[in-house]
Amino acid sequence: MARFSQERKEAVLSRLLPPYNMTVSDLAKVEGISEATLYNWRKQARLRGRAVPGPKPNNTDQWSAEAKLATVIETATMSEAQLNEYCRQKGLFVEQVKAWKEASLAGFQSAEQQDKTLKQQSKADKQQIKKLEKELRRKEKALAETAALLVLRKKLDALWENNDADD
Repeated sequence: MARFSQERKEAVLSRLLPPYNMTVSDLAKVEGISEATLYNWRKQARLRGRAVPGPKPNNTDQWSAEAKLATVIETATMSEAQLNEYCRQKGLFVEQVKAWKEASLAGFQSAEQQDKTLKQQSKADKQQIKKLEKELRRKEKALAETAALLVLRKKLDALWENNDADD
């Protein structure tokens, strides 16, 4: 079983991307590596968040969320000219990268909105707990008062019975 260095794997996988846009089967023939190995490398690269094509070349709809986010992060500091060059190399459109960036930001805004909702719910829960604890203390006091009255009642009844027996 042949072992390939990480650099070799990256170099081979880069030939799947523009400007080469080779298919896996063509690349396997050229490099002398089995197609199954190339598919496995591509899958591993995609899991690491690398932007690699799906089963159909240039079909960015099948890219994983991790690959799209990796592309957004990679292009975040680029100028417009650098972004254009990057997109040409990867076979992307600038509009796609911008749409992915907006989607990422929307996801973060959703998280902020969820945090806000969670804080409001937590505050409402704390108020409800406080209210229930207050009611519980009131009922415990009433129960203790009732128990004390019952004990006094029994003592009074016992005292009256003793007085009746003495007469």
